[in-house]
Amino acid sequence: MEFRRLGHSGFNVPVLTLGTGTFGGGTEMFKAWGETDVKEATRLIDVCLDAGLNMFDSADIYSKGMAEEILGAAIQGRRDKVLISTKATFRSGEAANDVGSSRFHLIKSVEGCLKRLGTDYIDLFQLHGFDAKTPVEEVLYTLDDLVRAGKIRYIGCSNFSGWHLMKSLAASDRYGWTRYVAHQAYYSLVGRDYEWELMPLGIDQGVGAVVWSPLGWGRLTGKIRRGQPLPEQSRLQSQAANDAGPPVPMEQVYKVVDALDEVAKETGKTVPQIALNWLLQRPSVSTVIIGARNEEQLRQNIAAVGWNLTAEQVAKLDAASETPVAYPYWHQRFFVERNPKPV
Repeated sequence: MEFRRLGHSGFNVPVLTLGTGTFGGGTEMFKAWGETDVKEATRLIDVCLDAGLNMFDSADIYSKGMAEEILGAAIQGRRDKVLISTKATFRSGEAANDVGSSRFHLIKSVEGCLKRLGTDYIDLFQLHGFDAKTPVEEVLYTLDDLVRAGKIRYIGCSNFSGWHLMKSLAASDRYGWTRYVAHQAYYSLVGRDYEWELMPLGIDQGVGAVVWSPLGWGRLTGKIRRGQPLPEQSRLQSQAANDAGPPVPMEQVYKVVDALDEVAKETGKTVPQIALNWLLQRPSVSTVIIGARNEEQLRQNIAAVGWNLTAEQVAKLDAASETPVAYPYWHQRFFVERNPKPV
């Protein structure tokens, strides 16, 4: 397993991270993702550790905390062998302060995460979304306190806009507080918006991408092809999950999958493995979060590392997945002499 620095820090993380959204199945939405129990989770973590994958990502809202509880139980007795990342900010209760990134909610959230995970520290703690109602100074001062208290080792954010992230980094620099070193962001061959602003920002400011949903909500599993009905168990078919992701024209999906099929035949790899390997060759990407309902899926995803696509194969996938960009990004491409693209 290859390890990379997480942004501009000295912290090394594996290029693949196992996501625990499939652990628990505590709500209708998360049942559609998976219902992995402690026994199954322990086996999946065994497989990961045998392969050198030792980072596991969760969140306080995953199955209303069940995912963290199951992860905590599955790593019992081997906390020193694993890296844990988790998230908070979204609503976690009915009270007025059970949401957001206020000092009140963040401290309460971190204490809850530590208890459910059965640990006294979190390796990477990330804000699950931007809270525009709380001053960034309050947010970062609180996170800095938690780092200094030893409850968090590194901090990151998730689903921020470019200005959200830059404003936060500027506040950290102004006051000497702990900086975000990670941005957990959506990025895939059918969702390349991350490249427009967040990737250049990450390169410039030393913020590593922790990629979520790298297979585009199941669009790049290899089960979706031209002229065939959507698979019954696809997330795109799940009304209960209400989780089909951003709209992507099916013709664009088919175009990307056609290119993935071509490369898969050339390499002898699977469509998901090609899609994951493409991401691992993108600038600013530190780690890619993979999901797995079972051991077979996990082993297939882990096999996406240890080899690389050729430059020609990457170019083929780039061309198939390219879509029109929004202003001002299309205009900036006219000035590549002084404003080069990062990819």
